[in-house]
Amino acid sequence: MPVFFKEGKGAEPIASMPGIQKMGHDALLKEVEKIEKLGIKAVLVFGASSRKDSAGSSSYDENSSFHKTLRALKRSSSMVIIADVCLCAYTDHGHCGVIRGQSEGDKQNDWSIDNEKTLEALAKIAVSYAGAGVDMVAPSAMADGQVRAIRQAFDSKGFSDRAIMSYSAKYASHFYGPFRDIYDSSPVFGDRRSYQMDIGNKREALTEVLLDVEEGADIIMVKPALSYLDVISAVRKEITVPVAAYNVSGEYSMVKAAALKGWLDEESCAKEILDSIKRAGADIIITYWAKEAVKWI
Repeated sequence: MPVFFKEGKGAEPIASMPGIQKMGHDALLKEVEKIEKLGIKAVLVFGASSRKDSAGSSSYDENSSFHKTLRALKRSSSMVIIADVCLCAYTDHGHCGVIRGQSEGDKQNDWSIDNEKTLEALAKIAVSYAGAGVDMVAPSAMADGQVRAIRQAFDSKGFSDRAIMSYSAKYASHFYGPFRDIYDSSPVFGDRRSYQMDIGNKREALTEVLLDVEEGADIIMVKPALSYLDVISAVRKEITVPVAAYNVSGEYSMVKAAALKGWLDEESCAKEILDSIKRAGADIIITYWAKEAVKWI
């Protein structure tokens, strides 16, 4: 089950994702306690900060509110705690990495991702989360070499036992729209097609997946899921490590919206979607329906 942290107290509904909230420290701890009682085995936790800069430096601040919440989660829960590792919720430009070059205008050639500096930042984030006690990190920036950088950092800092679930085949999808509303993390210039994958390219997904396995990924992820069942199936045939699929916000919200209009039955459609993802070969499904699905199943 994905869960979303926010600074401050209480919980705030996400308008574009009915039933989903971003939560302050206490609210998030209570929510995870409820999730655990339902029998769900793991949560994927997303952090954020109001202190944004060009390098996303608050993402690896071990004294941040989010790091404090991670430590509290690990103390209070026996669930597998997975933390998303990216920069987009911490940068003032909204991109998933550190920017090189000019950031004026919206032309693609005005800027580029500094891959080496991005890798350094992702490794710092992952180590800081491991220090807070998480069991697994999930690098989602689609930076070349991100798994190797994190694995080497873990080994050098005494966290060799921590797992990595890599967003290996993360497409530049339009189905992420509702998610970006959560942290206002849409890029302020350009887009993410220079580092996320071309939606028409399946061969690149296999290349990226095999590279991440070679670099030390324990689990690989395909994202989104519903429009990429063929990719999940192809990946499953190529590797032996577990395959995760992310049933993303747009896939969730379009069914929710139609159900609220009375155009379809939410439970039947959600179960069909989850069944199709499993049938395609996913060992792990990350879904906003987790709390409902565990009851349906």
